[in-house]
Amino acid sequence: MSLFSSAHGGNTREAAELLGISADRLLDFSANINPLGMPASVKRAIVDNLHLAERYPDVEYRHLHQALAKQHQIPASWILATNGETEAIFALVDGLKPRRAMIVTPGFAEYGRALRRGECQIDLFALREADGWQLTDAILGALRAEHDCLFLCTPNNPTGLLPERSLLEAIARRCKALNIALILDEAFLDFIPDEPGFIPTLQANPHIWVLRSLTKFYAIPGLRLGYLVNSDEQAVARVRARQMPWSINAFAALAGEHLLDDIAWQRATWQWLKEEGERVYQQLSALPGLSVYPGRANYLLLKCERDLQRALLERHILIRSCANYPGLDARYFRVAIRSSGENDRLLAALADVLNDTNRAD
Repeated sequence: MSLFSSAHGGNTREAAELLGISADRLLDFSANINPLGMPASVKRAIVDNLHLAERYPDVEYRHLHQALAKQHQIPASWILATNGETEAIFALVDGLKPRRAMIVTPGFAEYGRALRRGECQIDLFALREADGWQLTDAILGALRAEHDCLFLCTPNNPTGLLPERSLLEAIARRCKALNIALILDEAFLDFIPDEPGFIPTLQANPHIWVLRSLTKFYAIPGLRLGYLVNSDEQAVARVRARQMPWSINAFAALAGEHLLDDIAWQRATWQWLKEEGERVYQQLSALPGLSVYPGRANYLLLKCERDLQRALLERHILIRSCANYPGLDARYFRVAIRSSGENDRLLAALADVLNDTNRAD
C-alpha cells in the first residue's frame, strides 16, 4: 500500500518527513509537471506586476476568458476559468447535480469525491488488465438512460493511454442519444500536439463538457489554473453563478493571459517529450521484472512485484504508488517523465533495485 496519506502525487513534505530530510533533497517523479518549468514570459509578467497583489482581481476575469477564447477560437461565454481543474470538477458537479453517474476506473480520484459530496449514485466502469488498461467499446453497452453524466479522462490518469478517436466519438453519440452529459477531462492533452481534443466539436454537442488544466503543461501547480468549456452559454452561466467569487488569484489570472502566446516554449515542450518520452519508455521496458504501458502523456504506468516506491524512496526518489486507485493494487506505480539528467537518475536507481534480487524491500 502507499506510504502516505495523500491521495495525489507531489507529496514531498510527507515523504521528506518520513526520511528525516528536507524536501529539496527529494527527486519528485510522483507529480506530472513539465520539467521545463514556468515559461520565462510568465515569470517576467508576474515580477513586473507585483502591484496586482494590492487590489482585487476582476471578479469576471474578462482578460483571462478572452485569452482562452482566442486560443480555442470560441466565444468567451462558453468558458469558465477556475482555481485549477479540481475546482472545475466540483463546480460542474454542483451545477449539474447528477443523481447517477458513471466514472471509469482506474481514474482521477476527484470525480468520485465531487459526486459523493452531492449524494450521487456512482457506477464504476472498470478497465481491464487483459485489455492493457485501454478503454474499449464495452463501455457503450454499460451506458444507460438512467445515467446523468459520464466522466472520461483523455488521456487517462494514471495509465497515460488515449482512447481511439472513433471510440470517443461513438461514446459522444451514445451519450447524446441517452441525454447523458459527457465530461471529458483533457488535463494532459496539451502534451500531445497532434490531438485537437473535443473543444472544436462543441458547437454541435452541447451535452459535452471539456475540462482543461494549465497547471501541468505550463508548470504552474502552485498558482492553480484550469477551465471548463461548453457550448450552452446558459448552462455555463448557471455553473458560473455558483462559483465562489475571486476563486482565481491575480497572478494565476495574469499567467493565463500570457502563457498561451508562448509558442516557442510550447514547441520546446513537445520536442522534449518526444525525445525523452520514447527514450525513457524504451529503457524502462528493458528492465527485468518491470511492465511498462505505452502512455502518451508526460507519465508512464509501471507494474512490478516489488515495492518500488519504498525502494526508490531509500534513494531519495519519490514515485507515485497507484495502490489507492480503484482497479489497481500495490504492484502499480506511476512515474513522471522529467529532464534527461533526472530521468537517468531514476533509470539507474530502478536498475539497481531490480537487478539486486537479494535485497529485501
